[in-house]
Amino acid sequence: MKNFHTVIVGGGPGGLACATLLAQQGKDVLVLERNSAIGPKVCAGGIPSVAQNLGFPETLWERSFTRQHISSNWQHAVIQDDKPIIRTVDRVRLGRWMAEKAVAAGVSIKTDTLVLQISEDRVTAKGGEEFGYNFLVGADGSSSLVRRQLGIPTADMGVGINYQVPGNFPEMQWHLNTDLFGNGYAWIFPHQDTASIGVYARRSTSKPGMLLNSLHQWAADHGHELKSRQPQAALINFDFRGWHFNNRFLIGDAAGLASGLTGEGIYSAIVSGEEAARTILNGEYESSKMAQLIKKHHQHARMLELSSGGKLAGKLVLEAMVFCLRIGLIPFNALEMGINQPS
Repeated sequence: MKNFHTVIVGGGPGGLACATLLAQQGKDVLVLERNSAIGPKVCAGGIPSVAQNLGFPETLWERSFTRQHISSNWQHAVIQDDKPIIRTVDRVRLGRWMAEKAVAAGVSIKTDTLVLQISEDRVTAKGGEEFGYNFLVGADGSSSLVRRQLGIPTADMGVGINYQVPGNFPEMQWHLNTDLFGNGYAWIFPHQDTASIGVYARRSTSKPGMLLNSLHQWAADHGHELKSRQPQAALINFDFRGWHFNNRFLIGDAAGLASGLTGEGIYSAIVSGEEAARTILNGEYESSKMAQLIKKHHQHARMLELSSGGKLAGKLVLEAMVFCLRIGLIPFNALEMGINQPS
């Protein structure tokens, strides 16, 4: 059995960000990824403005949008800024770039490695291979084994369903239709030669089968035929119950840090991964970034609860939110799972 300073279960953006920072400080880091390749994941690929200072190269961005089109049952809002409000990325390209950066820093990455058991000082993968650790980071997504091993339940989940549709789509669109999606929304997020067309909603209020049918109905009404295409679906964990447990950490979706309101989770995964690394490197480190991220997460949770209070009440809350966005009373970045940047 080989021992490592830190073993990270999961090779998504959060796990790779954590691994890279640790390796840059000379730590021996192993990332274990269950899939055969780094990168692929069901994801609309939208990166909010607050996340655009994470050091991604310009070549990684697929499309940039200074306008956001938001439609609800009763109104339409166009949010505009001088700088890109949201950019899109391809998750495969993002994963490959982050993996290359991690390997260059000295990180060891093992793909096709499914972790089956976790003990106090080691993890055991399928086939019996064992890896010892001083620190363990759970970056293994919404169905996190590390979270389950810590005895932390997951009650609140979102459901995301995505189609990647060929074509040139000029606008980034959000559609809040309470009759079809409850307090969720459908989206059109353009990429280079395709668009992600999909839907997100809270699992407790929108069953996946019914949500898929509603997406098909909505898409047909807007001139997009989806039924003949193959959908991808994923659960999104927004049930946050802590992230630091002695020498073990949960980050990103494993910690439940995705937004319950929007489902966005790339930024919170990367920030929590980097902050976990800083805490590992310095046991006295107090993360103000994590405090702000958790505060924003709680704000989104409260907004989600308000919009979940019955069909009419939910509709009124969402309509009020769109109206406030339209007149500028609520800035669009209030819907982002990010950290307030200094002006």
